[in-house]
Amino acid sequence: MSTLTQAQKRHLRALAHHRKVIVIIGAAGITDALIEELDAALARHELVKVRVNAPDRGAREAMIMTLLERTSAELVQTIGHIATLYRPAEQRVIKLPS
Repeated sequence: MSTLTQAQKRHLRALAHHRKVIVIIGAAGITDALIEELDAALARHELVKVRVNAPDRGAREAMIMTLLERTSAELVQTIGHIATLYRPAEQRVIKLPS
């Protein structure tokens, strides 16, 4: 269940618009090393774009749900193969609207 409000998601989508994809899920799928990298990226940046190369929409959605569960991140949006994830850091970089 998402704790982000619609206004906060809108703000995060605007911030993510110009960001580049940081993590790419390739043929190996979701590995422990990939989760470690994504976890580190979320700790550093809070807002991360991930390219999910899956053969179909169902597999892509399943991979995204796995990423969210294993990193405790929240889904901001998906556009095609790109998912935008958010997880606040201990020292927050991004200020969210109330």
